[in-house]
Amino acid sequence: MNFLIYIEHAAENLQFFLWYQDYVRRFSELPSNEQALAPVWTAEQEERALAAQAGNGPRPPKSDVNGMFKGTDFDPRAKSHHFETGHNPFNTPPRTPNGEKDSIAPSATAWIEDGSTMQSSGSRSYGKKAAEAFETAGQLQPFTIRPFQEEISRVIAIYIGDGGARQLNLSAKERNVLLEALSKTTHPSAFRSVISTVEWSLRHQAHPNFIRWTICNGNRPRVLFARGLGIGGIVGGLAAAILLTLSSAGRGWRALSAIGFFIGIATLFAAVKGMCVVLHGMHHRHLRPWELFADADDASFETEMKKDSFDTLGSSSSYEDEPWVAKYDKRNVVRKVFDREVWIQEPALRQIQDTIFIQAIVVSLILSAVAAGVFVALPKGGYF
Repeated sequence: MNFLIYIEHAAENLQFFLWYQDYVRRFSELPSNEQALAPVWTAEQEERALAAQAGNGPRPPKSDVNGMFKGTDFDPRAKSHHFETGHNPFNTPPRTPNGEKDSIAPSATAWIEDGSTMQSSGSRSYGKKAAEAFETAGQLQPFTIRPFQEEISRVIAIYIGDGGARQLNLSAKERNVLLEALSKTTHPSAFRSVISTVEWSLRHQAHPNFIRWTICNGNRPRVLFARGLGIGGIVGGLAAAILLTLSSAGRGWRALSAIGFFIGIATLFAAVKGMCVVLHGMHHRHLRPWELFADADDASFETEMKKDSFDTLGSSSSYEDEPWVAKYDKRNVVRKVFDREVWIQEPALRQIQDTIFIQAIVVSLILSAVAAGVFVALPKGGYF
């Protein structure tokens, strides 16, 4: 999670995936009568929705919706006729100066288990954002009787709708199809296509990038310093070979330039992979910038940070305001190059780094032998 937040800047995919896995588990534990309120979103329905999005087909008119409720208690014409013919005891009384609390609309309140209602500005905010997302996609508001409808509204406001705190990188077609599915059901199958996209991104983008990042045992200043040393070694070996070739020294002395070539090429090869050979020799790695200042005084902050990052319905995963950012920026370059180190505990990671180190040695041996051999084969200059 730290890699996705601080390096990849795309923690929303993993956070959404974790929420979905938990949501599937909780939905499967519901009684069958509650699950029946949220029918399965079939593949045929999804194909029709995708075809409609691809062809920009017309949206069903509102008159069709009114026709669905014709002859029922939800028919607006039947309601108006009923109100005209007699007194309805369930009518909401008129608002009075002292009756503001009693005249709160049901949509602005949240139901809790003890049968009472409570106002939640956060719930109203999520509900408003979800309503705007449905309206933008041209979909009707879903029924609130469905299981987990309020939670789905929060998910839409955070992950799906435009401007969400953790908005997923979805195309307009994917977002509209998902909103159409969520307007009809809260079944986990409504997320079928989106969760496939998110999982593909995690497996084929985030995970390979994470492996490449963990291979780096030094911070960026240390890796750049190692690359400089590698280039310096190669330049030193080249200078020694040229001077010995132009001098009257024997050909055997020119082979000593292979030492500079070998050290420089091996160091540069490992540094290109993000490794420092000195740190690898001790099986150490640099502490990450956010780990450097995680002392006892910041223990509570670190716990809160981890809690927020794994809160699947939390706020944005921004870290610019965290205390370590300003502290790390104040450190000079020399101190960053020689930052604190820690032992690498993961055996698989050490094995990968050992493989890269062996590759660096083999490549360096071959190239340095070829370079030294070229200078040894040249005739003596005899200039000094």
